[in-house]
Amino acid sequence: MNPSASGWIKKLLTVLPDSSVLGQDRYHFYNRLKETGFIYGSNVNCLCGLIKDEDFNEEERCKVNLVTAFYYIHNLENSQKNFIESIIEYYKVTDEHKRSFLSGLFGEPDKDKLLEQIIHKRIHIDDNIITKNFNYFLINAFLFIDIIGYHHYLTSTDSTKAYITNFEVALENIVFTVLDSKTDKTEYDYNLVKLFEASLGHKNSKRDNCEDIVKTITEPLEKLYIIDTVCMASWSDKQIDKAEYLYLNKLRTDLDIDTDVLIKSVDDINLFYEKNKDDIAFLSAKNLAQSFYDNSSSIVTRLIKRNSKRLLKELSQSKEAMLLLTQSTTRNLTDEEQKKIQNQLLDIFKSIPSLAIFMLPGGMLLLPLFVKFIPKLLPSAFDENRIEDD
Repeated sequence: MNPSASGWIKKLLTVLPDSSVLGQDRYHFYNRLKETGFIYGSNVNCLCGLIKDEDFNEEERCKVNLVTAFYYIHNLENSQKNFIESIIEYYKVTDEHKRSFLSGLFGEPDKDKLLEQIIHKRIHIDDNIITKNFNYFLINAFLFIDIIGYHHYLTSTDSTKAYITNFEVALENIVFTVLDSKTDKTEYDYNLVKLFEASLGHKNSKRDNCEDIVKTITEPLEKLYIIDTVCMASWSDKQIDKAEYLYLNKLRTDLDIDTDVLIKSVDDINLFYEKNKDDIAFLSAKNLAQSFYDNSSSIVTRLIKRNSKRLLKELSQSKEAMLLLTQSTTRNLTDEEQKKIQNQLLDIFKSIPSLAIFMLPGGMLLLPLFVKFIPKLLPSAFDENRIEDD
């Protein structure tokens, strides 16, 4: 099987029904998925043991694990919906939720080929645009949100789009809180905290109370994923200090999770990174916070430079966004202005394919950097447009 060639999903589906993964309960399935690195955004092997994946690259393993996880959820709920069609429909109903990367795909008559295109676009970012380190740390680590979103889609009549939005907000708030709880913060830790804080400010008028947010996390898979994501944030300096562990323990209590689960989560991330340190590029960095912030800055700067002409054209048609971006360099925007600029920027990003990264889960974290770097890179253009706006 070649996950980079047409027909791979159809071939995978001939193997999955015989996989032992399907017989596992949610807890053991999740832990097996974590062992592959899928939860950490670094896929080192495939979930389905019936596939020879020695020659697969990280992206190919990620594709297989994503589809396998979807298949497990579909089988777990004994869904009567056609598997391939249900995933396509799931992405359709959530497409407007920062997922405009699907634009132009729908209409392909062959469903399995359409799903292959969707999966490819969902996880693939041009290597010339995004570094391998950042791809691991930000984008692929959020893929499990697709899985729990799909579970919600199959089991609930409530809006899946709203569910995903609310879960992402909860996740970001909780991760921000643990970052803020670090006892000894480096310069990069402070930058990362500020980045999360600014990103949350784009979504909400204020940061929600963490205890209230935790009450909204009720599903078993949600709870496990929250704990592991917080452990990843805590591990950013390659250790989890006392203050962070105290917060983790409080979070465990609030989520009504056994102590053994938390201990396992901490042990798992230490074991995974130690075992695979030679195969995961970002582990050679001074710390993950530094890697995250440095790569974020580099990526956003490169994106702006490469798309400067198109950005200017799009921004010139949105005078309010241009004005707010300019003013953001000299004053703090109000909550209402932040929401306006978020919506207008996301509309602009939809029209520029190479800016699709902003539309993916976690891409919202780059908005504050975008606002920061655009005026620095294009000062004269902004000054000229400010005159026109006046």
